[in-house]
Amino acid sequence: MNTTTLNQSDCPEVKVPIPLFFTIGVVSLAENLLVVVAIVWNRNLHSPMYCFICSLAAFNTIASVTKTWENLMIVFADVGHLRKTGSPELKLDDVMDSLLCMSFVGSIFSFLAIAADRYITIFHALRYQNIMTMRRTGAILGAIWTTCGVSAVLMVRFFDSLLIMVCFVVFFVISLAVIYFLYVYMFMLARIHARKIAALGMRGTLTLTILFGAFVVCWAPFFVHLIVLMACPMNPYCECYRSLFQLHVVLLMSHALIDPAIYAFRIPELRRTFRRMLLCSNWRWCF
Repeated sequence: MNTTTLNQSDCPEVKVPIPLFFTIGVVSLAENLLVVVAIVWNRNLHSPMYCFICSLAAFNTIASVTKTWENLMIVFADVGHLRKTGSPELKLDDVMDSLLCMSFVGSIFSFLAIAADRYITIFHALRYQNIMTMRRTGAILGAIWTTCGVSAVLMVRFFDSLLIMVCFVVFFVISLAVIYFLYVYMFMLARIHARKIAALGMRGTLTLTILFGAFVVCWAPFFVHLIVLMACPMNPYCECYRSLFQLHVVLLMSHALIDPAIYAFRIPELRRTFRRMLLCSNWRWCF
């Protein structure tokens, strides 16, 4: 995403080697595809929570592909095979930025869906099967992907508008607040709820909390960059923070790299599925 400006301060722009971008992109792509395939193949993982985790992994896959392809275009432009200011290249860059926007919005909605699923698991355990049916799960996923597709189209259509950047930042802040208060509410209720029932879903809630914490750490610096860009575009002190833009992008890409490691560490069934997929030569006999 091209959000850098002319550096007029004494802070030189921090450059990240292109091979590092490629390494993060390729590894995160492989990891998230592994998560998607594992959930699709293992029937024990065909439940609402894992469907939402699969959706989150799919959005991470889109982010990995987008940033890897964008870095590949930069390499081609540096060696003279692409024009950085050509009309087709700029349009393609807009499309990739819209896909990155789509992956971000999708990640937020996936976190909200998983959080709602954990809430129902903990506090409405006896009615969970009736509330969170696979049909409703499919409808929720359909709504999420439709919303994200529309947001991607709007991103391309109104990319040059400052309103898009403002909406992007506002959506991020509001989403953080909603998910944070939902977590606090769940943990507070868990303290006064029946201990056995609360323990049934608290492990999943803790996993979600770790996932969301990683999301905030990886995405927040990028959104601070957007806020600084809008608030003080010509201030040399702000320019010092903007000089770290490539590091912010590395963090952003690292989110897709970290999530599968959290799944493998926190979810035993998914970890066993990974092991079977990687060690079993005949997949038909692995599941």
